Amino acid sequence: MPSSDPLKRLGDILEQIARIEGHVAGMDEAAFRSSPLTQDAVERCLERCCEAARKIGDGLDGKYPEADFVNLRRFGSILRHDYGDIDIEIIWELVRSRLPLLKAACRTELDL
Repeated sequence: MPSSDPLKRLGDILEQIARIEGHVAGMDEAAFRSSPLTQDAVERCLERCCEAARKIGDGLDGKYPEADFVNLRRFGSILRHDYGDIDIEIIWELVRSRLPLLKAACRTELDL
């Protein structure tokens, strides 16, 4: 069931993105690959983003297709259940190219 407060969930996503940005600040892909602690922290923050997107529901899917809320919700299931099959390159690519789009959509929706 979608959350009764989607604005709170969008704020949660922005908070987790800020944490991820802090975790990977100054890192390149090689540094990220060599830091299991950072990988774990980023994956946990991504899980929270995915869960918040799940609680928001599908109301923003068409409005912000570039943010890809649909696949964000699906990715949460992968992080929770298929964690052994996660390719760190995919996580890095998501952090570098997809999160800025999600961040922009959340900020636009919250009128920040």
